[in-house]
Amino acid sequence: MGTARFILVGAAITMLASSAFADDMTGMVTSINRLNNTISIQQMQKGTVGGSAGGAGALQQYKAKDAAMLDAVHAGDKVTYTATDTDGTGTLTKLQKQ
Repeated sequence: MGTARFILVGAAITMLASSAFADDMTGMVTSINRLNNTISIQQMQKGTVGGSAGGAGALQQYKAKDAAMLDAVHAGDKVTYTATDTDGTGTLTKLQKQ
């Protein structure tokens, strides 16, 4: 019974982590590796009134779902993007230059 609960809680945490990636996020492209089809994005934190809006968040590396989506952006570009977590690897599903 204890093992079943542990597995159920682990599955719930994984679902929550995956859904956190599902929303549109904003960030700045820090590097692109077109040979490996990967991109690094410095996530921009969403601020509140009186907060430290526009601060830099975590630097994440993603695998692009489609290599063509990397052609439209360069290092230093601000982007909006959507990513999913597949087996512990972040995969970009949408990337748009701002």
